[in-house]
Amino acid sequence: MAKSPNAKQPMKRGRRTKIVATLGPASASKKMLTDLFKAGVDVFRLNFSHGTHDDHRQKVIYLREIEKEFARPIGILADLQGPKFRIGKFTNDAITLKKNQQFRFDSDQTPGDESRVYLPHPEVIKALGKGSEILLDDGKVRAVVTAKGKDYLTTKIAAGSRLSNNKGFNIPGVVLPVAALTKKDKIDLKAALEMGADWIAQSFVQTPKDVAEAKKLIAGRAGLIIKLEKPSALEHLDAMLEITDGVMLARGDLGVEIPPEDVPAVQKQVVRKVRDKGLPIIVATQMLESMIDNARPTRAEASDVATAVYDGTDAVMLSAETASGKYPLESVKIMDRICSSIEQDQTYHHMMDSSHLDSEHSTSDAITLSAYHVAKDVGAVCIANYTTSGSTTLRTSRQRPSVPILCMTEDDHVAHRMTLSYGVHAVCVGGVSRFKKAVEKAIEVSKEQGLAKKGDHIVLTAGVPFGTPGSTNILRIAEI
Repeated sequence: MAKSPNAKQPMKRGRRTKIVATLGPASASKKMLTDLFKAGVDVFRLNFSHGTHDDHRQKVIYLREIEKEFARPIGILADLQGPKFRIGKFTNDAITLKKNQQFRFDSDQTPGDESRVYLPHPEVIKALGKGSEILLDDGKVRAVVTAKGKDYLTTKIAAGSRLSNNKGFNIPGVVLPVAALTKKDKIDLKAALEMGADWIAQSFVQTPKDVAEAKKLIAGRAGLIIKLEKPSALEHLDAMLEITDGVMLARGDLGVEIPPEDVPAVQKQVVRKVRDKGLPIIVATQMLESMIDNARPTRAEASDVATAVYDGTDAVMLSAETASGKYPLESVKIMDRICSSIEQDQTYHHMMDSSHLDSEHSTSDAITLSAYHVAKDVGAVCIANYTTSGSTTLRTSRQRPSVPILCMTEDDHVAHRMTLSYGVHAVCVGGVSRFKKAVEKAIEVSKEQGLAKKGDHIVLTAGVPFGTPGSTNILRIAEI
């Protein structure tokens, strides 16, 4: 990442949990993007379910200009739409439903009425059977299949009183024979990679096969984040974590398909499991949703964000709050304040201290774990990593240290991807080929970045020979 000759003083965050913000009409201008970044956004999400490629490309241009101005890498996440399941239209745009009434979903494309509607997904009709549930409009309407034919499903309405045009639906407990990457997704993926997106988020993941297909198409040009939206994804999570680079817990869609009382436990289990693998995890959906229309969140929403931070997530995400809401900047500022406040709580420190992970029995991991303990024992103000692939920094972040992690790398792409990980302050550096020079550079950079001052100690890890991924084998304490 080239530094602008007019770059401002490098910016550092006062918190370790990262903030992801979704872009849209409310956050399209360079001024708003700059304000959002200054307020606390670490990674910006481009939602390819909306907007044109030109819209997204212009935002990427703005963000790359902003990161040069502030001398700090900004992460960009391109979120693919995935297959969308929607019903057809109604003659009068909406209908009224009664509990226990019969209702039919079929392949007739004519507008529907109180008795039936078009279902433009023959694969869904084929996959469902008697007793299967169809949840429409985010679960507001629930229909149970009572009979089926070649091109129709007969159902009984179990809940809900109104249904309107083109509402989406979910099929809980069924693995649908549908590819996670649609034709649109593949076009969007190509465009996102050409724009220089750092992360690709894959929707509608059901099996490891879905993940493998996306990884093959990305071909190392960006990191892959799988979105957990389907119960089947939870069932295959262990296998998928061996392939993916990160995870997004998309609680909105997932919360429609699993009982709501199960969501909190699933959140804690997923965050822990993903952290154990040393991968970044984003907790997403409905975090400050009332701020789409209101200047302040509800107390329940503030508690929801806090819970994710207490769980040890790498990042929390804003969706419509910053994409189309009335108070995008206020939403980021409040999320920043909540995260910062929780990280200063003694209960939080106790929870992070009591959940440190054991070494994975490799030299690199042993050095990284030792760096955490040494930094704590000597009162170091940061842990500095020299990394080629980012793996050393991910191992350090996995331990959730209470001090910043200074990630020094020669690779712009690595620096950008590290913006998503807990506690990481990424900087591009070059010209380091000897360990003595590495120590001098780490001292210089930690001072420049405002992470250390004269008299402070830092803990440095590096690998010799330099430039060899996974070769971390040296630990050093340095005094500024």
